[in-house]
Amino acid sequence: MSDAEWTLVRDLLPVPGWLAGQGGRPEGYCHRQMIDAVRYLVDNGIKWRAMPSGFPPWPRVYAFFARWRDTGLVTELHERLHQALRRVQGREPEPSTAVVDSQSVKADATVALDSRGFDAGKRINRRKRHLLTDTLGPLLDVLVTPASTTDRDAARMLLPTAASRFRRLVRVWADGGYTGHLADWTIQHLGLVLDVVRRREDVRGFQALPRRWVVERSFAWLLRSRRLVRDYERRTDTSEAVIRWSMIALMNRRLADRQHQHHGPAATPAV
Repeated sequence: MSDAEWTLVRDLLPVPGWLAGQGGRPEGYCHRQMIDAVRYLVDNGIKWRAMPSGFPPWPRVYAFFARWRDTGLVTELHERLHQALRRVQGREPEPSTAVVDSQSVKADATVALDSRGFDAGKRINRRKRHLLTDTLGPLLDVLVTPASTTDRDAARMLLPTAASRFRRLVRVWADGGYTGHLADWTIQHLGLVLDVVRRREDVRGFQALPRRWVVERSFAWLLRSRRLVRDYERRTDTSEAVIRWSMIALMNRRLADRQHQHHGPAATPAV
């Protein structure tokens, strides 16, 4: 992270339990070192054991990553950055509309057979990422499943969680893979309007569809992180955490750029 990025993210970090008087062992490395190491791994797609010597030892970095994954701290930091980004863009902290879509990605040999599946459309054994984004592109929620899971079945798992976390959410745009009884189910059980944006049959080749292009761009943002070009993770919740770390880095950079544009270069903070 640059100094400007660290200045922003430092004030949004969840407070460790030992600092809040809840006990536990104090951490041996500062958060900036650990976050830099995790972001380096996600951005460059290295193995954990290939962590450069300038970072803390890889077992300590992995322990930090796993602890933040299992306790939901990475989700908490992601949501705080997302709300801050929406505020500087002149939006409400929580969105009222969203876009949902899925992407199939190749699964590495380390991925267990019980967490991968055959995608009939792509004709390959892989995993599938289901993304829910706001209308500007940043992530709201993510679900990783075997590629054999249909979009409709995944939406029944993804949308209830999102509806409980984002109280202002009233409408979700989707593609033709979400047709059927799902629209009635979302209205009846979640109070959400599922608006299916269909592709025109008389147009061949690429077609930028209203609203749907937003989440396609979000998938492209994720693939800039080399760790996400293929799914290397044994656990699906680890894959979801890596996706959140990728989005954290993206939103952190955008917030720092906006601060630089409005206030000039930030002063170097004391570490």
